[in-house]
This record gives sequence, structure tokens and C-alpha cells, in this order.
Amino acid sequence: MTTPLRLGIAGLGTVGTGTVKIVRQKAHLLAVRAGRPIEISAVSARTRDKDRGVNLAAYDWEDDPVALAKRDDVDVFVELMGGSDGPAKAATEAALKAGKDVVTANKAMLALHGQELAQLAEDHGAVLRFEAAVAGGIPVIKSLTEGLAGNEVTRVLGVMNGTCNYILTRMESAGLPYDTVFEEANQLGFLEADPELDVGGIDAGHKLALLSSIAFGTQVNFAGVELEGIGRILIEDIRAAADMGYRIKLLGVAQMTGRGLEQRMSPCLVPAASPLGQLEGGTNMVVIEGDAVDQVVLRGPGAGEGPTASAVMGDVMDIARGLRVTTFGQPAKTLSEAQPAQSAAPAPYYLRMTLRDRPGALAKVATLLGASGISIDRMRQYDHADEAAPVLIVTHKTQRSALNEALDAISTTDVVLGDPVALRIEEV
Repeated sequence: MTTPLRLGIAGLGTVGTGTVKIVRQKAHLLAVRAGRPIEISAVSARTRDKDRGVNLAAYDWEDDPVALAKRDDVDVFVELMGGSDGPAKAATEAALKAGKDVVTANKAMLALHGQELAQLAEDHGAVLRFEAAVAGGIPVIKSLTEGLAGNEVTRVLGVMNGTCNYILTRMESAGLPYDTVFEEANQLGFLEADPELDVGGIDAGHKLALLSSIAFGTQVNFAGVELEGIGRILIEDIRAAADMGYRIKLLGVAQMTGRGLEQRMSPCLVPAASPLGQLEGGTNMVVIEGDAVDQVVLRGPGAGEGPTASAVMGDVMDIARGLRVTTFGQPAKTLSEAQPAQSAAPAPYYLRMTLRDRPGALAKVATLLGASGISIDRMRQYDHADEAAPVLIVTHKTQRSALNEALDAISTTDVVLGDPVALRIEEV
């Protein structure tokens, strides 16, 4: 009889229980496809008596995930606890040191400790896989490490946080302000316990850092990701963007330039007719551009029990079939330390500001933009309210540093009310 692949699953939340269900319900299908049975030896979680909607009586229970990782009857340690450090990291290290393969959905742990964990895996002849850590059910890690391995990747971009995409598209479709939709998303259970992980771009930034490492052969550098959340986006911005043929997305972009590795996670305007512009609700999308393939667009559910457990099992099945792939697509010791780009590539920008309704106000703004080398592509002025005149400007391509210089100068004048808002327009 073919030897089964034995799993130890640590973390029995949404993804963990989803993984157990797939192993139980699709045992025959998995065995046929893998060429060997997939079994669960033991599980671990914070509490034993919680009703998780799945029968766990057939599995041994370990209170300590480190003990689970070291068990002799566990071939693959499946880490689904979460957290960048603590039990998740300790148990992952224990499994790798014992020569056991690890499958994880823990983007935060890998974004902060990916290099050392990848090296640890290789030092002990183990593999560390993390398809479920990025974009839920979309097989983007496998696409980069395997299907597109013959390409020199030029750019990776995408919408990688379904909660933010839900908030922005809901604001647009219902005409609701940010605070209202934020609370709605919270009531629906879409937000993390710390909402800033979602709306502040941190969760998506972790994912971008991981994709950058694979795409450009660099050590994971989450600290090099430029982060900006969606909290400043007003319904007026969404309406104005739509009026000009754009939609606003929390967009991650990574590309290697002559200035270094550029990694940005920030609200951007994208053409409404583009694949990213048409993305609705909690769906994720990753666009990969390579020298041989040109452009590949991957779209699918970015979270949830089924999609994320599906990604976990994709990694488990690869291990069961004997596929051994390095964590970031090449040996950890060959990953270079990328120099973070000091400035992003030039791009057009959307500017929203409110001017005092007085002669010469707009001319003063145009003069200060021109003094920083920024030319105006188009401009719209909307209905006045009292003495306030809302103005929207789209610039020609410029460096963000030049734009910041101009905005600082504009903010010191007596013609602007409040702080101007600037959003990059990304060409996709």
C-alpha cells in the first residue's frame, strides 16, 4: 500500500476547518490525484471544546503547536494560526528543523521572517510553501515560481485586499461615505480585529512584499513597501474619478527600476475599462507582466474558507506528488538584497483641492505647479459652495517628489482650504 502523507494542522479557524473538510470530504479524489492518501494525524488550536462545524474526534489533539510540529506521525506541518511571531513562528521553525515540510497561510510571518525561514527550510531539506498567504484562492505563487519561471518579470500589480475593494466599490455603487461603508464591512465581519491591517494597506503590503521577492529574486523586504491606506478617500473622489473614466483601487505595484526596487501599496486611479477597473466587491486580481508572456491576469476570491483552504491543499498536493520547489522560486542564498527605490517612476496624478472663490486663486495654483515642473493635462471646477470652489486637476507625468514640493508650496498660500489630496494614476 502506498504510504499516506500525514498532516498536522495548527489553527482551526475558518481556513483550518476548511482544510479539514477538504481532506475528509474529498479523500478519494485527493488520493487519486496525489498517488497516495492524504491523512490528518493531529490538530492544535487554542480551545478544544469550541463547535467548529467539523468532527475532529478522529485526530489526536496537541495543546502546544510546537509539540504538534515535532510529532513523528506528522510529515507536513500546516500552520494556520497567524501572527508574525509567537507560536506560529516557533512551531514553523521547530517543524523545519525536524526536516518536516511546512505549508502556511501566514503572510505576516513570511513578510517579516521569510528569508530566514526559507534558508532554514533549505538547510534541513524541507520545503516551505505559502500559496494561501497571497490572494486567497488565486494560484499566483505557483504561477510565478513555476508557470512563469522562464520570464524576466517586469512588473507585478494588483488588488490584494478584498475588504478594501469591497469598501471602495460599495461607496461607488451605493453613493455612501467611507465611514458608513467601513462600519457596514465591520458588521459583516470583513475587517481584521485590527482594521488598520486592512484599510491601512498593511495586509496587502505583506502580500506585495512576498510577490516582489519571487518576481525579482530579492530578499523579502516589507519595510521597503511604501504604504498608504484608503481612509482619506471621499465619495467625491470616487465620483470625480468615475466622471473622468477612472475607478479608485488600493493597488499594489512592484517593479525593478534603475533606481532600485519599487514597492507601493496605495490608492490609485486605474482606467475604468481595464481588468482592474472592472473588479468588484471582495474579489482579488493580480497582473503579472513578463518579457516573454507579456501580461497575465489572475482573478478570483481573495479570502474565505473554501478559496483559502483550496490554496492550502494545492501546496499539500504538490508535496504529496514529490514536487520540491524553493520557497521564493530560487535558493534562499541567491536572493539579493534589493535597494529600495528612493522615488517612484513618473506618473500622472489626480489632485483634489478646495480653493477660495476669489480672482487669481486657480492661477496661483497653476503657477506653483509650473514652478515645480508640473504641467496640467486637464482640469474641472465644480459647483461652488459658499466661498469654496472644488477643483480637480489631472497632471501630466511627474515625479512624486516634484508634486510634493508643489503641494507644500500650495498649502502655504491663502487660496487653499484644507489639505489637497493627490492620487497616482496607474497605467494598466
